[in-house]
Amino acid sequence: MAASNLMQLWPTPLGIHRFAKADEINALLLRVFAALRFGDEQGQAPKAFYASRDDLLQRIQLPEWQQLLRFFVDSLRDTVAAANQRAWPEAAPAMQIALRGVWFQISNQAVHHDVHTHGNCSWSGVYCVQVDGPAQRRSHQVLGAHNGVTRFYGPHFNHLAGAYADFGNAYLQSPHLDVEPVPGQLVLFPSWLAHQAMSYQGSLDRVILSFNASIHAASGNDQLQAYART
Repeated sequence: MAASNLMQLWPTPLGIHRFAKADEINALLLRVFAALRFGDEQGQAPKAFYASRDDLLQRIQLPEWQQLLRFFVDSLRDTVAAANQRAWPEAAPAMQIALRGVWFQISNQAVHHDVHTHGNCSWSGVYCVQVDGPAQRRSHQVLGAHNGVTRFYGPHFNHLAGAYADFGNAYLQSPHLDVEPVPGQLVLFPSWLAHQAMSYQGSLDRVILSFNASIHAASGNDQLQAYART
């Protein structure tokens, strides 16, 4: 059968970007996050998991923070344009991109974040601030290579339980993708895509930033002006 007779439908876009200033700005972020956590947890014993409120856009006012937000927005623009190039009738239009919530999470001691999706947005992102180096992270005697990865589940994953499997549907037999945590790496994904943070244990805490975003054409709703660039 000619390749032109085969339709590959409903792809799942995923964008991976690297922040050029990660080394210097991540170190600053760790100090800022530690201060915010201390303020929230005064008088409490340290926990293996901490998640901030999703109002970091308002709580952090630093030029380096604004540089990171600009990186998030620019990366979103590139990924969204590539993902929608067949859906848009013309070249990528000017976009209004609004970050709808930004928060950080700190985890260790084999803590994990179970399977979930994000609502009230079209795209989400996870940015790695700190984690053990690759060799040390993967050497964990129990968790191994899965230690601290973000696992994304394909849209057909829910249909695999008890399903018939043979050579004919071998393309279904890789129902998930593990993305390793790398400081300075941003992973962008559709908000409907099920994912989870696998258990992590290391000498360094696993520290990530997460956010949700909504995206409209430049002529859209005025409330979406935040961090827009036309």
